[in-house]
Amino acid sequence: MITRIFRVRVPTPLHCEFELKFASISVDAVKSQPGLISVSIGRPTQWTPEEYAMMTTWENEQSLCEFAGDHWNQAVIPLGMEKFVSECWIHHYENYDIGEKN
Repeated sequence: MITRIFRVRVPTPLHCEFELKFASISVDAVKSQPGLISVSIGRPTQWTPEEYAMMTTWENEQSLCEFAGDHWNQAVIPLGMEKFVSECWIHHYENYDIGEKN
């Protein structure tokens, strides 16, 4: 399994509009993808006042690449969402059982 963490900085005045559109456009687009196991959303805190996160877990690299395309290591920003993004980052991790021995 692969975990993909998308972090995005959104200016504070745009938070309300962003949250509505993020749920209906971005999250819905990801949820409809084959190979998606889970999706979790994080909103800003006092430590990250302008940063949101979407953590997704995928069955394998192939399913992630089918969603993200040739540029799988870059953000997938649905049309209409680009106006909210002042900065964004993508991180990928291979999931493993902490009890596994290599």
